[in-house]
Amino acid sequence: MRNFIIVIISLAALVLYGCSNTGKESLSGYSPPDVYIDVDNQKYKTKLGTYCWKGDCVDTFGPAELLKDKEPIQVEAGATVTLEMNYNPRPNEVHLTRIVDNKESTVPIKDHQFKAPTEKGIYYYSYGVWWLDEKDKSMSHGDAFYAFVLGVK
Repeated sequence: MRNFIIVIISLAALVLYGCSNTGKESLSGYSPPDVYIDVDNQKYKTKLGTYCWKGDCVDTFGPAELLKDKEPIQVEAGATVTLEMNYNPRPNEVHLTRIVDNKESTVPIKDHQFKAPTEKGIYYYSYGVWWLDEKDKSMSHGDAFYAFVLGVK
C-alpha cells in the first residue's frame, strides 16, 4: 500500500490531502466522471480541472484560466442550479466555491443544488468532490475539481 501527499493550489488556497491506492478498485474509468449543471432543464458540461484518480494526478489552472475562452452560461438572477454526476459511488464530500474578482466565497449546496447570485454579473465556480476513506477521512481515494462560469442576467 503506497501513500503520498498531493498538494493542490486553488488560487489563494493551499490544501493538503493524502492519497492512496487502496480503494481504487471501487472507482472505475480512467478519469473522474463528468459533471453537468442543469438550469431550467438545460444541461451544460463543466470543465474538469485538477484531479487525482486511481493514483494518477493532474494539476491544472483555476476556473478563470480554464474557462477564459468559454461563454458564460446565462441564468436568471436567483435561479436554481443543479449539479449532476451520473456515477457510483457518489463522492462523500463536496464543496462549491464562487470566485469574483479573485475573491473566493463558499456557496452552500443542498440536495446537489444552489441558487445563482441575485446580482447581475459573471461568476466563476469551482466544484470540488472527494471520495474519502470511510475509516480515515484524511485519506482520499479520488478527488476532482470542476469549473463553470455563470452569467447572471
